[in-house]
Amino acid sequence: MSTTSERSTQVIGLIGGLSWKSSAEYYRLINEAVGKRRGGMHSARCLLWSFDFADIELLQRTDRWEQAAALMVDAAQRLQRGGADFLVIATNTMHISAPQIEAAVDLPLLHIADAAAAPIKAAGLRRVGLLGTAFTMEQDFYSGRMARQHGLDVIVPETLDRATVHRIIYQELVHGRLLETSRDAYRQVIARLVARGAEAIILGCTELMLLVGPADSAVPLYDTTALHAEAAVLRALSTLPGH
Repeated sequence: MSTTSERSTQVIGLIGGLSWKSSAEYYRLINEAVGKRRGGMHSARCLLWSFDFADIELLQRTDRWEQAAALMVDAAQRLQRGGADFLVIATNTMHISAPQIEAAVDLPLLHIADAAAAPIKAAGLRRVGLLGTAFTMEQDFYSGRMARQHGLDVIVPETLDRATVHRIIYQELVHGRLLETSRDAYRQVIARLVARGAEAIILGCTELMLLVGPADSAVPLYDTTALHAEAAVLRALSTLPGH
């Protein structure tokens, strides 16, 4: 672990490249938030391990999650050796590997589902809709954690809507393509979740904030990219006097 002086922030270890589009947003948001809080020329102290996303996407698509987890563990270990004080996985889907990472390194992992759940609970909301990749929407590692650890009732889109949300992420958003037709499709998916009782919508993929915003939903949107980045900054600044 890194040594920090009394006036230093902790070093954020970012596992990124999942995709690089959202990693760039993490880097921007984290540094802007540190600058806003500390003023002057301050920015974040961080290390970034950035994957070639094609390697990870192939393992996701072919259901080779253990191999993907091994790569994630390797990235975490590289960041630990580099001097990171805690870890941030800059994506929702690959939090499926969180248990393996936590078992393999001696650093805290700032879980994205916890960062998203905190303000939802603070707002007094309980039933939330979840948008993300098919893996995030359909597997238990995300919604299950929110239910068990935070008492949230998480609902996901119906089958065809899940396929639409997933397709737009992988065929468009990770390539930086922002289409109005896709924004309209997401608006309809969100509206159907609201009709089923969703009091808020979790943008549970770190690319989704590139396409949809508050104007696209009748209920509050909780952007996991922004919330996770904010939580990372608060953790990084926690060693400073007054924090």
